[in-house]
Amino acid sequence: MTTFEPGCAHHVRRVHDSFSRQGVMHTLGARLGAVTPGAVDITLDWGPGLTQQHGFLHAGVVATVLDSACGYAGFTLMSEDSAVLTIEFKINLLSPAKGERFRMEGRVIKPGRTITVCEGRAYALAGSSEKLIATMGCTLMAVSGRDGIQG
Repeated sequence: MTTFEPGCAHHVRRVHDSFSRQGVMHTLGARLGAVTPGAVDITLDWGPGLTQQHGFLHAGVVATVLDSACGYAGFTLMSEDSAVLTIEFKINLLSPAKGERFRMEGRVIKPGRTITVCEGRAYALAGSSEKLIATMGCTLMAVSGRDGIQG
């Protein structure tokens, strides 16, 4: 695994502060897990309000949380005056999202001053078993000096 240097000394606090402002993560019941330079995990419990017609976690929920995990992974490496926005992602749904809880991992593949490329993986957890259910390729942009866009 590649080791990255954080974009600022208080990168963990920045991620936590930004995550707390995300209404959608609060609505979904998502929780911030591990935060290290270039890597962020977000966890989520299964709930009936998050499912599609077969009772699986909805693909839109999987994509939303994976997008945030990738975005925050990139954000850990961005300068203190930067905010992060996703500019593109592709998701591969590998298996139905069936589990008691889920872990979404965002990992930086290639950081850049303006553009950062990340990879995401979503796992369904049930008891002691873990199953890969989705992968994501995600491209992020560091944004600074724009009104209304903050870390």
